[in-house]
Amino acid sequence: MNFTKAGIILNTENYEDCVHFYGGTLGLPLLHQIDRPGEKLTTYALGETYLMIETEGTSCTGTKPVDICPAKFRFNVPDVEATSDALRRKGVDIEVNHYSWGVTAEFSDPDGNRCALRSDEGFGF
Repeated sequence: MNFTKAGIILNTENYEDCVHFYGGTLGLPLLHQIDRPGEKLTTYALGETYLMIETEGTSCTGTKPVDICPAKFRFNVPDVEATSDALRRKGVDIEVNHYSWGVTAEFSDPDGNRCALRSDEGFGF
């Protein structure tokens, strides 16, 4: 197969909040938006792939459990602590965890989808 691009489609209940979260709070670069009757989506660049946010999802108060949300968005960053501090200043509830293999920070988006930061160090780069 000859794939030219890979992407993730995230269906959300809190569409506007999720658009603001991924674009405004996390700072993902906007690729395009469509907002017309029967068609509403926002697409962000996500490294070498894209994240398309659409409607018709289901939200959860707090973080969705793994059996409801088995996937997790992981964003590798040079400095988990500094990035976590920056996200806290933007109102994100985030928990930093230290392991022998690296550092992570766990948080969720406005729909309760699981997200995490991961240190570049020790990742195999």
